[in-house]
Amino acid sequence: MSSRTRTVLTAGVLAVALGLGATAQASAGAPRSVSGKTTDNITRIANFYGTYIDAVLDEDSGKLGKDLRSHYLTPAFQKELAAWEDREHADGVLRAQNVPLAWKVTDNGTGRTYTEAVVTLTWSRGTSTKLVVDMTRGSHRIFHIGEKGVGRK
Repeated sequence: MSSRTRTVLTAGVLAVALGLGATAQASAGAPRSVSGKTTDNITRIANFYGTYIDAVLDEDSGKLGKDLRSHYLTPAFQKELAAWEDREHADGVLRAQNVPLAWKVTDNGTGRTYTEAVVTLTWSRGTSTKLVVDMTRGSHRIFHIGEKGVGRK
């Protein structure tokens, strides 16, 4: 085989290999990214819900879930949530007895001293719950979870 034939064959094999690689990557979709800022309350609420859902799912409401509540929720709200859970027999953060399949956090505006977000929890195809979560701007701690925000009670 001549060097020219070898070069053409190598180029052809390389082109096919690269073409298949590009096709496989294109069919998988573009890479996803998630970003946030440590000083941003919407990021902090999203971090809390993502981590809390993982903790409850992985540990079945073990120590990590309790530690996350201590870190992200005000002490007064932790007591309020415990009372709600005793009364309703459900997880107060999720407002349910089970764990959602997906979650999304959307900015819902800010007050003078707090940030409000809508957390959408998806349970199954076409079934979701919307919760309003309020977080202090100063301490970056959640002080309310409910159907309506504190400014709309």
